[in-house]
Amino acid sequence: MNEVVCPHCRKAFTIDEAGYADILKQVCDSEFESQLHERLEIAEREKQSAIELAKSQASSELQAAAATKDAQIQDLMAKLDAVDVAQKLAVTEALSSVEKERDEIRNELERLKRERHAASELAEAKRLAELRDIAAQKDAEIQGLTAKLSAREVEQNLAISTAVGAVEKERDDLKNHLAKAELEKQLAEKSLKDKYETQIKDRDEAIERLRDLKARMSTKMVGETLEQHCEIEFNRIRATAFPRAYFEKDNDARGGSKGDYIFRDKDENDTEIVSIMFEMKNELDATATKKRNEDFLKELDKDRTEKGCEYAILVSLLESDNELYNSGIVDVSHRYPKMYVIRPQFFIPIITLLRNAAMGALEFKTELAIVKAQNIDITNFETELESFKAGFARNYDLASRQFETAIDEIDKSMNHLQKTKEALLKSANNLRLANNKAQDVTIKRLTKNNPTMAAEFENVVKDLQSREEP
Repeated sequence: MNEVVCPHCRKAFTIDEAGYADILKQVCDSEFESQLHERLEIAEREKQSAIELAKSQASSELQAAAATKDAQIQDLMAKLDAVDVAQKLAVTEALSSVEKERDEIRNELERLKRERHAASELAEAKRLAELRDIAAQKDAEIQGLTAKLSAREVEQNLAISTAVGAVEKERDDLKNHLAKAELEKQLAEKSLKDKYETQIKDRDEAIERLRDLKARMSTKMVGETLEQHCEIEFNRIRATAFPRAYFEKDNDARGGSKGDYIFRDKDENDTEIVSIMFEMKNELDATATKKRNEDFLKELDKDRTEKGCEYAILVSLLESDNELYNSGIVDVSHRYPKMYVIRPQFFIPIITLLRNAAMGALEFKTELAIVKAQNIDITNFETELESFKAGFARNYDLASRQFETAIDEIDKSMNHLQKTKEALLKSANNLRLANNKAQDVTIKRLTKNNPTMAAEFENVVKDLQSREEP
C-alpha cells in the first residue's frame, strides 16, 4: 500500500500497488505528452522564426535589389531627360542659326532692293546702261545669296536630322536598357521569392521527416543510422580519394570490446600511411539519461591500442548544445594520445587531413622501414653467425673430446704394446738363454754320471760310423 497526499486539500489517503502504478503511468504519460508538445512548439517556433528570418532576408534583398534598380532607373531617366534637353537645345540652336542667317539674307535682299529702287529712281535717266549692269550684278548676287541660303538650309536640315537621329537612337537605347533592367528586377524578385519559398518548403519537409524518423527510431537504429551515414559518405569517394584504403567494421571482440570501424591506408609499396579507429555515438532527443562524449573516450583508447591503430576518433551527436563540440574538430589528446571528437560533417575532412599529414612522414617511414629491414638482415646474419659459431663450438667440443679419448686409447694401446714388448723382450732373452743352454748341450754332458746312456750313445755312434764306411 502507498500513501498519497492530495496537493489541494492536503488530505492523505492510501492506494494499492495497481492504483499507484496507474496514477504513475498517467503522470508519466502526461509528462511525456507535455514534453512532446513543448518540443513540437519549440520546433514550430523555430520554423516560424526561420520563415520570418527568411522572409525578412528576402524582403531586405528585394528592397536592396529594388533600390538598386530604382537608382538605375532614375539614372537612366536623368540621362534620357538630359538627352531630350540636349536634343531640344541643339534643335533650337540650329533653328536659331538658320533663322538668323535667313533674316540676314532677307534684310540684305530688302537693302539691295531698296538700293536698286533708289538707284533706278535717281539715275534712271542718266545712267540707264550703268544701272542695268548694276541691276544685273545685283540680280546675280541675289541669285548667289539665294542659292547659298538654300544650301545652308539643306546643310542645317541635314545636321539637325543627324543630331536628332543620334539623340533618338540614344533615347531608344536608354528605353530598351530601362525595360531590360525592369525585367531583370522582376526576374530577380521572382527568383529570390521562389528560392526562399523552396528553402522554407524543404525545411518544413526536413522537420517533418526528422520528426517522423525520431518517432520511429529506437536507440540502436539511431546509432546504426550514424554508422550508415559515415559508411555511405566514405564509399562515395573511396574509388577516387582512397583506392588502396581499408575501411570496414571492427568485428574482433576478443579483448572484451570493439570499435565501430577501422580505417587503414597504404601506398603502392604496401607501406601503411595512417590507421584510425572510429567510434560512432548518437541518441534520441527524448532519452531521459543523457550521455557525454567523455564517457566513451577511455574505451575508445583501449580499442585503438588493442587493434594497433595510430589515431582514435569519436564521431558523435551527443551534447548537441555544447559549443566546444559544435565549433569543429576537437583535439582531446591531452586526455588520450592522438584522439579527436568530431561531428559527422567533419568525418571526411579529418580522414583527409590525417592522411595528408601522414603522407609527409611517408618518406621517413619508408627510410625507417629500409633501416629496419637492414637491421633485420644484420640481426639475421648475426643470428646465423652465432648459430654457426655455436654449432662449430659444439662440434669442436665433441671432436676435442673424441680426440682426447683417442689419445687416451692410443696411450693405453702404447702402454699395452710396451708391456707386450717387454714381455716379448723377456721371452726373447729367455729363448736366447735357452738357445745358449741348448748350444752347450753335448752327449758327453748328457751322459755324464749316466754310464748306461753313455754306453748306448757309444753304440749308436759306432753303428753310424760303420754304416758310413764303404
